[in-house]
Amino acid sequence: MATKMDQLVGLGRSHSLWPLPFATSCCGIEFMGTMGSNYDLGRFGAERMGFTPRQCDVLLVAGTISKKLAPVLRQVYLQMAEPRWVVAIGACASSGGIFDSYSVLQGIDQVIPVDVYVPGCPPRPEGIIEGILRVQDLVRAESTRRRNHPRYKELMESYGIE
Repeated sequence: MATKMDQLVGLGRSHSLWPLPFATSCCGIEFMGTMGSNYDLGRFGAERMGFTPRQCDVLLVAGTISKKLAPVLRQVYLQMAEPRWVVAIGACASSGGIFDSYSVLQGIDQVIPVDVYVPGCPPRPEGIIEGILRVQDLVRAESTRRRNHPRYKELMESYGIE
């Protein structure tokens, strides 16, 4: 019965994602296009955009993150309730993009754990939708007890998150 309950909870969670957009540059414009009527992200259960971290469970980081902004991004991540997932949208959020300078963070995975990477500069709306679908796959397959697993706790400790 526990496996079936996990599957039911995963199905419910996967189709009721509440994204929190953290958009800083051109990838954010592409994300706005994803929410429009041509692509309609709402078809996949992620229609309700939240702008407070305490109500959201998917952090969508789109654009260049400077080293000065990294602590703010980390604080937003920590304010989100568990379970939470992170999507790095675009080359800048994933690896710093073309900005190989002292002031740009070379990937948000240096400050918070990332679940899905969406490639592109900027990524097409289809790519962003694919990233959301991959998050849904992760959510659907995740056990309700995974967050208590020692391996997950070890990952959080490697980022200095308790």
